Amino acid sequence: MATGLISHPDGHDRCWWPGLDPLYVAYHDTEWGVPELDDRALFEKLILDGFQAGLSWITILRRREGFRRAFRGFEPEVIARFGEAEIEALMADPGIIRNRAKIVGTVRSARAYLAIQERGPGFAAFLWDFVDGRPLQGSARDRADIATETEVSRRLSKALKAEGFGFCGPTIVYAFMQAVGMVNDHLVGCCRHGPCAALPGPGGHAAPSGPAA
Repeated sequence: MATGLISHPDGHDRCWWPGLDPLYVAYHDTEWGVPELDDRALFEKLILDGFQAGLSWITILRRREGFRRAFRGFEPEVIARFGEAEIEALMADPGIIRNRAKIVGTVRSARAYLAIQERGPGFAAFLWDFVDGRPLQGSARDRADIATETEVSRRLSKALKAEGFGFCGPTIVYAFMQAVGMVNDHLVGCCRHGPCAALPGPGGHAAPSGPAA
């Protein structure tokens, strides 16, 4: 028997992971799996997924506004100029996850992002090129069939590390790819699988169904 779907009071079946938490369900329904094409928004999500390492996403989601405030709206140009004073201030900020290595890694990642932007055509193009500009379509009907990393996430992780990004191992990168719609990993029976499958990537069209690897 397939597992991983939860029936909600509104009559819809959804992926198991948001449970019935209203904030988490709203994120599942409106953000997760929707192709993100904006450079800065992609940078923000990659950084937050790095902060998630070792934690649950809901922990980060509940602090997202705190992170946005602390990291100046996740503007890479601003973060790239952070020095020791700003890092110490962040370490004292209760609105975020206070992990020095991840904070320092964010500054390094902002500088890597700017280097990619400078040479063009941009961060979104850099990322989406790994899936040929179209979302990969998962076909899992059971939560046990959803990968934690794939060959694509391993290649993207390696490329990000080579650019200077921190906290971007293949598992973190795959979670990022799921979240920003580079792969549609809503379970097939989830009410969001079909709508997300119909959404195009930067290439202007969705990919046919198949392994999200």
